[in-house]
Parts: sequence; structure tokens; C-alpha cells
Amino acid sequence: MRELLRTNDLVHLSWVRAVLDAAGIDSVVLDDAISGVEGSIGAFPRRVMVPEDRFAAARAELERAERDLPARD
Repeated sequence: MRELLRTNDLVHLSWVRAVLDAAGIDSVVLDDAISGVEGSIGAFPRRVMVPEDRFAAARAELERAERDLPARD
């Protein structure tokens, strides 16, 4: 497994996992359980891990999905 990204933003984390899932790329979130220890304040980032052989495809999917997002004003 290889770390694709690290974030404290749970909405972004959910979006990333949805993008990967739609592309058929397995992912695992590490450090998710630490939120119970930290009191759910978001101090520790969660890591999204993907299989080493799917890392390039996962990165490409995220870049494509980010380009397709509507522009913010």
C-alpha cells in the first residue's frame, strides 16, 4: 500500500474515497480510529492508502475529478 494523500477534512476524505470507488480502485483509510482518542477535534490527519500498483491510476483519477469540479466564486 502507498499513501495517496493525508487530510483532516472529512468531507474531502469522503469525496476522495467516492472518486476512487467509482474508478474501481480499492482504498483504505488509516488513522481513522484515532479520532476517538483525540476527542474528534481533527488534530490528526487520516491517510488514504491505495495498492502500490494502482497508485498512478488513483492519482490520475483524482486529478481528473478535481478538474471536473465546478468553479467556485
